[in-house]
Amino acid sequence: MISPTPRAIFLMLLGVPLMLAVALMAPALWILSAGWIVGVGALILLDAMIGASLRAYEAELDVPPLLYVGGSDPLPLVLRFREGPLPRRVQVQLEMNALLEDIPAKGLRGWEGNERPYEFELTPKRRGMAKLVRLWSRWQGPLGLIQKRHILELDRDIPVTPNIRWVKDEAIRLFSRDAAFGIKTQIERGDGSEFDALREFSSGMDRRAIDWKHSARHRNLLAKEFRTERNHNIVFAFDTGRLMSEPLGGVPKIDRAINAGLLLSYVSLRQGDRTMFYGFDSRPGLTTGFLSGPRGFPKAQGMAASLDYSTQETNYTLALSTLASRLERRSLVIIFSDFVDTISAELMLENVKRLTDRHLVLFATFEDAALSGMVDAPPEETLDVTRAVIADGLLAERDVVFRRLQRMGVQIIETTPEAFGGALISRYLQIKQRDML
Repeated sequence: MISPTPRAIFLMLLGVPLMLAVALMAPALWILSAGWIVGVGALILLDAMIGASLRAYEAELDVPPLLYVGGSDPLPLVLRFREGPLPRRVQVQLEMNALLEDIPAKGLRGWEGNERPYEFELTPKRRGMAKLVRLWSRWQGPLGLIQKRHILELDRDIPVTPNIRWVKDEAIRLFSRDAAFGIKTQIERGDGSEFDALREFSSGMDRRAIDWKHSARHRNLLAKEFRTERNHNIVFAFDTGRLMSEPLGGVPKIDRAINAGLLLSYVSLRQGDRTMFYGFDSRPGLTTGFLSGPRGFPKAQGMAASLDYSTQETNYTLALSTLASRLERRSLVIIFSDFVDTISAELMLENVKRLTDRHLVLFATFEDAALSGMVDAPPEETLDVTRAVIADGLLAERDVVFRRLQRMGVQIIETTPEAFGGALISRYLQIKQRDML
């Protein structure tokens, strides 16, 4: 598409006074007016002919197969003219749907031969299906009288998934630590509480492991050797309601919870346990069967990506009673949720109590950094004092709810988003060490 620039329009308008003067004072010299129009038109045509050609222009995009929430990925772009002159500057803009952060138009200068490489940064706002609609390119002719516009229809869908890249990096870091309980195969034996075999007692072994009966029979000190328990059920229950869909540090709470849940899922599957994903808001949502083995992790990733955001209030009665009816054996149920005060948490407490009668429940939530900041902020005016008092009252109500959960036997994790995954892994390993399942 070729169109005149503001410079060409201004140049044409400069001839208007001349045309008016000729029309009023010397109509016989109308040829001057026509000559001005023809002259400007010829310059515009010349600019279109000697400038970079639309037919020789190409734009190539290397679209990534996946995008991750909470991160940015490059989108390489190569502009190329197969032949002919090159423009001094090409302006490009990428049109996307609302799932991606807007990228402002960029003017590109400098060429490497007949090519100009560039990289867009794609930053998703939430999970879902991102879409690249089209790529707009435009440049002006050497005289600046015309601009040529090229539109490349993309129509490319990119799934936005939980941040598995962070999960893999964190999992590699955890599995590389020699002291982690039950992490490496070579130290799996001797670290659990399930009896495996008898072996001769040697210096450095725990004396409490000595089997005195068998030692007396064999007239030699023998100690029990244990192994890590396996095949436990781990249930990840994600609250996708209104409170968990709110952003925390620019990323929705539910996405942070899913990232931590996937990290623990990766570790637990490597440990030999079975994992299940369960989502709920005003009614039960996603439910997967129990997955086992490291090969089950890709399926867990895909199922977690389908947990959608919701603006509805969470119905704990329906959600937790439905979950309890689907569990046939004792399981570790990890509830990722949040609450505002004791009134909104009352139904949650009542239904969690029923769940603890048979299962071990771990309640995982994030610290309310906004409330803590209001309490700790130095008061500069009366309004700051009011905010601090109200925030302190809300934090006190959270502590009341946590104490009630602890009295029920519920394990609690409340920490910052940065430490959430590590705290979840540590508590899981602690539960297995203490043989609480």
